[in-house]
Amino acid sequence: MESPLTLVDLSHTSHTRARTGVQRVCRSLTRAVSGLTGPERTQAITWDPFGRRWRVLGERETTALANDDPGRARGASWPLGLRLRGWSERLRGAAPPALPTDAQLIVPEIFSAAVGQALPRLLSAVKGPKVALFHDAIALRLPELSPRNTVARFPLYLQQLLAFDGVAAVSRDSHDALVDWWRWLRVPTPPPVATIPLAADPPARDRVLARTTRVPVVLSVGSIEGRKNHRSLLEAAEVLWAEGVAFELRLVGFAQAETGKTVLTEIRRLQQRGRALRYDGPLDERALNAAYHECAFTVYPSLMEGFGLPVLESVGYGKPCVCSGRGALGEAARGGGCFTLEHVDAPSMADALRTLLTQPGRRQALAEAALARPARGWSAHATELLDWMRELRGRPGGPR
Repeated sequence: MESPLTLVDLSHTSHTRARTGVQRVCRSLTRAVSGLTGPERTQAITWDPFGRRWRVLGERETTALANDDPGRARGASWPLGLRLRGWSERLRGAAPPALPTDAQLIVPEIFSAAVGQALPRLLSAVKGPKVALFHDAIALRLPELSPRNTVARFPLYLQQLLAFDGVAAVSRDSHDALVDWWRWLRVPTPPPVATIPLAADPPARDRVLARTTRVPVVLSVGSIEGRKNHRSLLEAAEVLWAEGVAFELRLVGFAQAETGKTVLTEIRRLQQRGRALRYDGPLDERALNAAYHECAFTVYPSLMEGFGLPVLESVGYGKPCVCSGRGALGEAARGGGCFTLEHVDAPSMADALRTLLTQPGRRQALAEAALARPARGWSAHATELLDWMRELRGRPGGPR
């Protein structure tokens, strides 16, 4: 039986070079769905704010989607040519090519206010199951560490998710946060919510040779923003450097302008003091692959996550990860290979880093546990998601 046509909304991801966690999820999931159903049965779509219509990605957007250069800007950027084309078609009243309606829909992004306003038109047109991924409710749970615009937008976003036939939460912690929010609002008939954990394709460990380093490299991959808790990590590192423990701390990730300023200032201060601290910003996939290969272990200091993709990636490379043992991060760490913390404060992280830097046997045991974990690749995630969408199609009162 032929697979149903699957539409994937990549309105933001197809117009940004950012490689934040959500963008990497969107790209990986789209490739996996295409690999399972066939490229001809998967179509990436976008809301065109200039043509004011939903449409399939054009050649230029598809090419940009495959571009691995991470850039330095997080927002969406529309080239002038695409803007002019949209404006021209709208002013001329040109009928756009109709989206195939006998299809199913996946919305893996945290969609913007503009896309959210346009979604009812898309949802009413698509006949098959319409599913959104839900990443986290951190804007509600840690508003003081989240961008103000995100906090203001989030309650409406959670309301708009009610229009879908189902919501796939990326962790049990995110599942419970969403269900509890809707229960608090006394939503009478919310759509079903399934927990479908994210994935990380196993790396090709033989493709990149680690460079020889005089001191161990501790890698931290994640956006520089308030809730990621880099300030505590830097405090922990400074304690060890003051003790004379030799290591290099390498930070990789996009810096969030509003909530990451103080960390960037502290990075510069420590570098000026001559500390072995390297900040690379965002990296493309090849460079990130090399960074994982070259490190001794990783640390993910985040206070709260919807999933925690860098934890899964780290253990996939056979590199132990120091991270929180609570919430979604605890779920990601549970399979082994992680040094979990009850509290991700500076003293706790200093103790964990000191242990792994000064006890090679402990580090090796965790590395072996990481390599022993069964891999869960993106194909497995996409298969579970598509199977669940088939269940929604057959559910009484569900989509046809």
